[in-house]
Amino acid sequence: MVRKWFSLWRVRNNKSSLEKVEELYNSLDMGKLPTHIAIIMDGNGRWATRRGLPRAMGHRAGVESLREIVKTCSSLGIGYLTVYAFSTENWKRPAIEVNILMDLLVEYLNKEIEDLHENNVRVRAIGRINELPEKARGALNQAEKRTEDNEGLILNLALNYGGRNEITAAVKQMACDVAVGKLNPDDIDENIISNYLYTAGMPDPDLLIRPSGEQRISNFLLWQAAYSEFWYSPVLWPDFRKEHLLEAVVDYQNRQRRFGGLKSK
Repeated sequence: MVRKWFSLWRVRNNKSSLEKVEELYNSLDMGKLPTHIAIIMDGNGRWATRRGLPRAMGHRAGVESLREIVKTCSSLGIGYLTVYAFSTENWKRPAIEVNILMDLLVEYLNKEIEDLHENNVRVRAIGRINELPEKARGALNQAEKRTEDNEGLILNLALNYGGRNEITAAVKQMACDVAVGKLNPDDIDENIISNYLYTAGMPDPDLLIRPSGEQRISNFLLWQAAYSEFWYSPVLWPDFRKEHLLEAVVDYQNRQRRFGGLKSK
């Protein structure tokens, strides 16, 4: 019954957006796409509450949004998509909600892994993964191994992730490497620091999207987002669809990125 209700809701919404999606596609400059998009998936609980539904329904609806956004990024040829799925602060939520989130993670990976693999998507997890429940770690490990040779979109699932924690861990590891003579303090620069982060070897996000109307970074990719273009939307994550992603990309393409410099003439 839940799945049937959600499918009907989705069809009604998709019908109204087809023309807009086509218009946005036509306005895209395929030569100026962001290489790396990061998304703070926010608003699941509020989406459910406004409909008189359990919060779990909001999280399940959010999974549907993730599915569509991953497919859209893959079809566009985006190189990296990093999604904020579970923060280090989310453990403060009621245990029943945390368990639901972990179950949904496992369900998503088990159901989608073959489709992701067939579409050349590579799955990676970033964060303190060793602290997640065993079932979640197992599903992530299986997904990473299944897709490790894929060369299309890299899907980074930020789980038990916190930007300050990431930087702290990097500093500790650098200190250890300095102590054993593996790293010379005089050699430490921004590139060295980047190589100690979870996202080592990846480009920084060009575009960071936050739906739900909130306008804060929430401890997400603090180092990496230094020069990201931010795009906010009042749309709650479960309602976030292809058209909203395309709106963000079109807006991104109309900006001039100066990285602290002056506008070129």
